[in-house]
Amino acid sequence: MPDNNPAPPAAPPRTLMFAPQPAIAPLTPPALCIDLMTEHGSQLFGARWKTLEAKIVETAPIPDAMPEFKSTYDIEPHAGARGFDDSAWPTVPPTELGAKRGGGKVSFLWFRATLTIPATIAGFATAGAIIVFTANVDDYAEIWVNGELPRVPGRPSPAAIQGFNMPNRLVLSPGASPGDTFEIAVFGINGPISAAPPNTVWFREAKVEFYR
Repeated sequence: MPDNNPAPPAAPPRTLMFAPQPAIAPLTPPALCIDLMTEHGSQLFGARWKTLEAKIVETAPIPDAMPEFKSTYDIEPHAGARGFDDSAWPTVPPTELGAKRGGGKVSFLWFRATLTIPATIAGFATAGAIIVFTANVDDYAEIWVNGELPRVPGRPSPAAIQGFNMPNRLVLSPGASPGDTFEIAVFGINGPISAAPPNTVWFREAKVEFYR
């Protein structure tokens, strides 16, 4: 007899393409915007900026590399890791985030800070607000938050490179709670890499926006 209750079709295998897409920041004007490139703005979040140049180092190839590739290259340090010890790094005053660092050409800089969300800012109650961290680094940036670089292949991923001198806008929280902390690590990249440009790495802007 025919089966009148066939088994449901198997669900498609889960791949990264089906993984949740990182949240996209609102495009409407924020209820509050704080400039982190000022002493007062960074102090509101208890942010103490640190920086260090990243180096390209030679290392062993991956296990399944073609046999003719005897070595490859990596970046040191991997300072996006949560809890990374940057205590020995130089401190950068917020007003100097726009200073032009690095030697130009193929050049990489790490910037790190921890942001703690206060209960109120200039009378604005932060509880429940959407929090967005925006950084525009000349020329490219990758943004790590609490040890993660949020990304999904083939989908908009604001933490990854957005384009030449274009801002990264990451949703840190869809609903803030006072006291929340966010460990931010910005990997600044001089580019275009294949053009080895004579310019350097610096912040055009760094800010925290709150949305209702």
